[in-house]
Amino acid sequence: MYNPSDYIKSHIRTVPDWPQDGIMFRDITPLLQNPKTFRVLIDLFVHRYMDANLDLIAGMDARGFIIGSVLAYELNLGFIPIRKKGKLPFSTLSEEYTLEYGNATVEMHTDACKYGDRVVLIDDLIATGGTMLAGKKLLERNGAVIVEGAAIVDLVELGGSGNLRKEGLQLYTVCDFEGH
Repeated sequence: MYNPSDYIKSHIRTVPDWPQDGIMFRDITPLLQNPKTFRVLIDLFVHRYMDANLDLIAGMDARGFIIGSVLAYELNLGFIPIRKKGKLPFSTLSEEYTLEYGNATVEMHTDACKYGDRVVLIDDLIATGGTMLAGKKLLERNGAVIVEGAAIVDLVELGGSGNLRKEGLQLYTVCDFEGH
């Protein structure tokens, strides 16, 4: 029997030791290159959020932009890019966080959303949860209500999804990977 989650997972490539030794990088580019798998992926998200009474989709830099902007278009919503530090030209809010292999800072424009806007925050995967938690904090500082965090992949063993749930973020992920 056809399972869309398994179908999507079967099109994700694992690249060992990238960007550093010991990291098993889950590469979504093969699923994006195939029009059928890309459509199945977007349709999963569209069907989940089509009746969710949303105002905006926020995407994490950079792969969250790919899924998030297409999803926003399909749902007729606006899109918020949450970018790496120094990439946005206007007044910004910033949030520093820890990720699987270092530290980083993300930013969004101060006028990206307004108080009470209902937002889904999307990225390609959840590892330690630091990136998505930083995005959540930025949006909430601007008054947004985060309806849900969404990702294609949950790297369960790294504990990020559990950490995000402890922070009060509801999550939806298409598939998960455990172990190597």
